[in-house]
Amino acid sequence: MSTEVTSTFTQGLPKAELHVHIEGTLEPDLKLKLAQRNHVDIGQTTIEDVQKTYQYDDLASFLAVYYPAMNVLQTEQDFYDLAFAYLQRAAANHVRHVEIFFDPQAHTSRGIAFATVINGLYRATVDARALNIDARLIMCFLRDFSKESARQTLAEALPYKEKFIGIGLDSDEHNNPPLKFARQYEDAAAAGLHLTAHCDIDQKDSIEHIRQALEMMDVERLDHGTNIVEDPDLVDFAVRHQIGLTSCPLSNSFVSPEMKGQEVLALLEKGVKVSINSDDPAYFGGYIGDNYYALADQFALTKAQVVQLARNSFETSWISEDQKRLYLAELDAYVAAH
Repeated sequence: MSTEVTSTFTQGLPKAELHVHIEGTLEPDLKLKLAQRNHVDIGQTTIEDVQKTYQYDDLASFLAVYYPAMNVLQTEQDFYDLAFAYLQRAAANHVRHVEIFFDPQAHTSRGIAFATVINGLYRATVDARALNIDARLIMCFLRDFSKESARQTLAEALPYKEKFIGIGLDSDEHNNPPLKFARQYEDAAAAGLHLTAHCDIDQKDSIEHIRQALEMMDVERLDHGTNIVEDPDLVDFAVRHQIGLTSCPLSNSFVSPEMKGQEVLALLEKGVKVSINSDDPAYFGGYIGDNYYALADQFALTKAQVVQLARNSFETSWISEDQKRLYLAELDAYVAAH
């Protein structure tokens, strides 16, 4: 148990969030409100009813709840409301900069226009300035969809390039290696977009997938990715190339009781730029401050280690060096005052 670090300290710590799925921030009360607004029958009529459906014990059972929940998202205003509700919670967690994942194929595949999704989300990121948060969007491909679907999605997205800063890769990794999407990644990089990819914890062929993402596809960050500790050569590669790793303790705890905390500490010690994030906070029981505190509490992190995790989050974010300097100065001031 950490004696140095309190939940108040982790909540107030200035930080960047680099791994949060906007669809994973759909809280039961908003889900119910949108269902009623759009006359979508979700089979639940109270917040308690919705909460009872948020039950799962592995990736498959989680996705079986996660994707159907999105049916309540129908209009540009729905996507705005979803994003702005998250951004208010992020502000309460002293997130200063956030890069938000969104999954357009989860919506276009059910008849919602790409423009509806991105315009609603983007409008919320603009209004987030009033909350003193700098917010950007990262468009993810669903890896269990086809390469052709990814190609079409990127083609549809590029006219909106000024509204998002990079691409990612998420959903079910089994039999869906990063290289499946190598062409889309090359095209996105050529269009000036940043690159990241999920390499989920304890997957079949984890290390091979991490190798593909780092060595062949030139990703700048790995989302999750803590299995990299199994290969010292890849760990050295990540240190040398300043690759960011975005770990999510509370969602990890659904797969691994230790939250991959030992791996995070080992990577931190090796100088890997690992950061802490909330993933799907509405589903895994906590926003970013809770994730920092859960890790600090269970693994007795020192204040210096917690501050390093926050420092890494700014250093591996996709913002200008000047902006990073300003946020890091704010972080230093917070630490000096606490």
